[in-house]
Amino acid sequence: MKELERYYKVLGLDHGASLDEINQAYKDLVFIWHPDRIPKDNQRLLEKATAKLQEINHAREQLRQIHQNSPKRSNSPPKTEKQPAHAYKTASPYQPHPSQPSQNSQTHSQQTHSQHSHSQNNHQVHNHAAWRPHYRDLNGADLQGANLKEKDFSSRSLIGADLSHADLSDSFLHKINLEKANLYKANLFRANLLEANLKGANLQEANLIGADLSGADLSAADLRGAKIGFGKRIMVKLTGAILTGTILPDGSIHQ
Repeated sequence: MKELERYYKVLGLDHGASLDEINQAYKDLVFIWHPDRIPKDNQRLLEKATAKLQEINHAREQLRQIHQNSPKRSNSPPKTEKQPAHAYKTASPYQPHPSQPSQNSQTHSQQTHSQHSHSQNNHQVHNHAAWRPHYRDLNGADLQGANLKEKDFSSRSLIGADLSHADLSDSFLHKINLEKANLYKANLFRANLLEANLKGANLQEANLIGADLSGADLSAADLRGAKIGFGKRIMVKLTGAILTGTILPDGSIHQ
């Protein structure tokens, strides 16, 4: 029993966590401790990360075997039924920005442009072409519930944009300007937010697990209820981040 408790503790979970929770915690920890993220010239940290990764792998494997052999496993709901509860994804495809014409009013010149654009493919219209407008700034844009997973918004300006419930997991947001943007319940899992401007941004209940906010300006940002780790384990990188007046997940204000 002590060994079992230790496996849960390694993954930062409470005893009896579900298989989905085990797998998610494992992915988060691997992202943080993978040796590829450690400078190659720091042998001490490389050895520590390698040992930690082995411990994480072993704990996940042991807990997974226990769940697979458990007689209660057949009573568990399928993974596909649980996914919508935490995936932060919209059920409908992303709609283009209002400044873009609708399908019914698409002109011949737009069709010609899309033929010459190497990034637009007919079968990816909602996953790639539609989300990326032909101008740099997206100030005040309505991107509510948009599927922007793994997209590149580096150095773009989205001041005051509405990104509530948007999926920005694994996206590249280096030096993005999100001042006073609405990111309520946005999924920023493993997002790269290096040196991002998040002054006064609404990040309430956002998923920040695995996000890199090194050097980001979070002055007066609202992080109440934001997901930043498991238990007491913080899984957000905040090296050099500016937190003056930031409302922290527990509601306290950082001085």
